[in-house]
Amino acid sequence: MAFHHVSILLDACLEALQIRPDGVYVDATTGGAGHSLRIAERLRDGGRLICIDRDEAALENARTRLAGVWQRVTPVKSDFRAIDAVLAAQGLTGADGILFDLGVSSPQLDQAERGFSYMQDAPLDMRMDRTQTLTAYDVVNGWSREALRRILFEYGEERYAPLIAAAIERERADKPIETTFELVEIIKRTMPGKAKREKQHPAKRSFQAIRIAVNDELGAVREAMDKAIDCLRPGGRLAVITFHSLEDRIVKTAFQQAAQGCTCPKTFPVCVCGKTPKVALTPRKPILPDAAEIAANPRARSAKLRVCEKL
Repeated sequence: MAFHHVSILLDACLEALQIRPDGVYVDATTGGAGHSLRIAERLRDGGRLICIDRDEAALENARTRLAGVWQRVTPVKSDFRAIDAVLAAQGLTGADGILFDLGVSSPQLDQAERGFSYMQDAPLDMRMDRTQTLTAYDVVNGWSREALRRILFEYGEERYAPLIAAAIERERADKPIETTFELVEIIKRTMPGKAKREKQHPAKRSFQAIRIAVNDELGAVREAMDKAIDCLRPGGRLAVITFHSLEDRIVKTAFQQAAQGCTCPKTFPVCVCGKTPKVALTPRKPILPDAAEIAANPRARSAKLRVCEKL
């Protein structure tokens, strides 16, 4: 299947990164390489783009899509939580701009065999890195009822998490749950009628939760934000696109803490902690897609772009 992807908030990201032709930039979530292409096109001799992804298919696609600018590109198969190690391995002490486009990519959703989508039947997989051992099958069939309830509630914000976790436990006692459609049917049978009549697909929240658990997405984001801020050169920009409140809360908190500086109680007459702000928020509030982009690409609807600049 062709690795097709529509980049979200593309122009806003390019403006936020303030790309210099001779700068060093990192696309920490290469995906369909749409953002990567536009960044690399703005670079000239001396400019360099590091493309990170833990999905080998994304990096293979990048070689084709970025063929015309490949001399400025360095592909790296890695989890973005190791961004500091990736830069060090390339002999770089920092970057002038870093982009994260979080969440699952369109190609991963569209390729049925990856098992991400509740709209297509496939083996339960959901691995972004297909070399890792943990799969959605393992989570659904091997994790305890309480562990399932917790991730469905915390990662999917699923109000029927106890009912769904109990139903999964009952079903797998007879035979393993092997496919996405088997899981979808269990969820549908479990949820009350009013929930199934909602605009949102009844399995959406549960699939999101399981995917996040399989790939440790929130742990990776939490670890990567602090590292990425530290990896920026003075004046460098960090731009992060999120798609749900859990990711956005982590990014927002990391940015605010880095921008805060002194943490002494307000009753202290002078600062004794010695902390100074690492970044400035540029702008302070997230950038959202406009109506035209949402109409052209409905997957952009929930996107938020947060940007900060290293001081």
